[in-house]
Amino acid sequence: MATYDLAIIGGGIGGSALATVMARDGYSVLLLEQSEAYIDRVRGEWIAPWGVTETRRLGLYDLLRSVGGHHVTRHVTFDESRDPAAAQAGTLPLGIFAEGVPGPLCLGHPLHCQTLFDAARNAGAEVRRGVQVTSITPGDKPRLTFEHGGESFEVHARLLVGADGRASQVREAAGVTLHQDKPHHWFAGLLVEGAEGWDQELQAIGTEDDFGFLAFPQGEGRVRVYGGYALSEQRRFKGPDGARQFLDTFAMRCSPLNQHLVAGRPAGPLHAYINADSWTDEPYAPGVVLVGDAAGWNDPIIGLGLSITYRDVRLVSELLKSTGLWNSETLRPYGEERRERMRRLRFAASLQAGLDMEFGQAARERRRLHFEHAAADPTLGMHAVAVMAGPEAAPAEFFTEQHRARVLGPLET
Repeated sequence: MATYDLAIIGGGIGGSALATVMARDGYSVLLLEQSEAYIDRVRGEWIAPWGVTETRRLGLYDLLRSVGGHHVTRHVTFDESRDPAAAQAGTLPLGIFAEGVPGPLCLGHPLHCQTLFDAARNAGAEVRRGVQVTSITPGDKPRLTFEHGGESFEVHARLLVGADGRASQVREAAGVTLHQDKPHHWFAGLLVEGAEGWDQELQAIGTEDDFGFLAFPQGEGRVRVYGGYALSEQRRFKGPDGARQFLDTFAMRCSPLNQHLVAGRPAGPLHAYINADSWTDEPYAPGVVLVGDAAGWNDPIIGLGLSITYRDVRLVSELLKSTGLWNSETLRPYGEERRERMRRLRFAASLQAGLDMEFGQAARERRRLHFEHAAADPTLGMHAVAVMAGPEAAPAEFFTEQHRARVLGPLET
């Protein structure tokens, strides 16, 4: 029976990143991944500036850049209540949020995962794909069993790591409770190619009629686009022509630049999912720690899944390397930091959803007033600072109900 320092279940970005940084420092690591190949799941392709800083602290930034990691350096917010020229005149430089970081970093999810999985192997981790985990036993002597290549295996580890996503087996086995907010809207994503006319260093968001959009270029004419729409419209983009219909919806009067997106072509699946926040009060249990989505996730409207995951990996790896006692007390600082981090980001996402993903006359007027008031009082946009610079970058008073009322005003529904 093999024994490891770490047995990591889930070879996506969080699991592979943790395997890499721990194996580099000489720890014995087993990394197990269920899939045989990474596919486009329409998530996890944008790293906020504070998340880019985390990749640097982990020693992974240069690796991500070497395989095509692409910085976007400017941001523009379009809206049906604003003149497009005025919106573009207010384009925001994105190099102001983290020292030495020119802006968010974009990289396709399948390539991102494969790059880190290969890095874990190269660092000395034992890696296996096509694995089916059959049992997980937390506690003082954690162990798991799995099937691979027609054989069954049992392994022991000092610590089991759940990096196995939203439906985490490890979280369930450890009895860690997952909390979830009420869903707010549908959010769908699509990779577009052939959008050479879109400025490859410009990201954009905007709302018009009954649709809110986001666009994040990946370089070489590829742009990842997202759209938000009402919960009642579950079947809006279903059917064989759904991807094309989705892309055509980006033809907006408020954002003339979107013509370059509409001129492109779908280059992957269209996936839609319900937006909501989920979190755990303590992302660990005896013999177990959770990272990434397994520990709870933020509403994707603010795109922080990767940034959250990289901070998880950095905090957990630093704590484990700091002591030989790998127990719940060692992991307590991680749980405390993550709990407050996710609370603040949950608040920021709810403000962004209240502004960008509400539709109709009242919502349009709310946004118009917000733009008008924020021009005179920049503190009304502090939730955006939390998104770009990190939740700790904004003072605590900007994560209160009093601040929510200031931002959304009397027209909040």
